[in-house]
Amino acid sequence: MSNDDQRQARHQRAMEKLKSHVDERVANANEERGQLLILTGNGKGKTTAAWGTVTRALGYGYGVGVIQFIKGEWECGERERLQDDPHLQVVTMGTGFTWETQNRETDRQACEAVWQDAERMLSDPAIYLVVLDEITYMLKFGYLDIDTVKQAIDARPVEQTVIVTGRNAHRELMAMADTITEMQETRHAFNNGLKARRGIDY
Repeated sequence: MSNDDQRQARHQRAMEKLKSHVDERVANANEERGQLLILTGNGKGKTTAAWGTVTRALGYGYGVGVIQFIKGEWECGERERLQDDPHLQVVTMGTGFTWETQNRETDRQACEAVWQDAERMLSDPAIYLVVLDEITYMLKFGYLDIDTVKQAIDARPVEQTVIVTGRNAHRELMAMADTITEMQETRHAFNNGLKARRGIDY
C-alpha cells in the first residue's frame, strides 16, 4: 500500500469515527423549542452576529423584533438594509451612548419606554426571534430590574428565541441561557487610532 493509500485509509477511519459521533449527537438532540442565546465578552462583533441571525430568520419569512438599547442613534447598515422587510420590527432607545447623554434619569426613562416594546415582542407568538441588543448595560446601570427581564424572557412563547447582546451579561441571565458565546478581544483597531469604518464596523 502506498503512502497516499495509507493516508487515505487513516483519514477515512478518522472521518467514520467522527461521523458516528456526530450522528449520535444529532439523534440525541430531540427537543425542539425556542432558545436563549447570549453574545457577550469584550470583543467586537456581538451585535453584528445578532444581525446575522436576524437576516437568517427573515430569510425564512419568520417574524423578528429587534430592540436597540444603546446604538439607536448610530447608523446601522444592517438596519438600513433590512428595515423595509414586513416581517421585521425595530425599536431604538434613541438616546445614544450613556457617556454622551450623561443624564441617568433621562436614560432610565428612555429605557423603561423601550422596554414596553420589548415586553410586547416577548409575549407575541408571531415573533420568532427577539434581539435585546445591548440590554446588558441597562441591567448593569440599574435602568432595568433583572427579575422583570428574567420573567419576560421565561414567559415568552415556547417557539420564540431571544438573543441578548452586550458585555458583562448578568450571571442570572447566563444561568438561563441555552447557548453562550463570549467574544474575546485580541486586538482592536480603534485602540491603535483607526476610526470605525462605515459598512464594516457599523
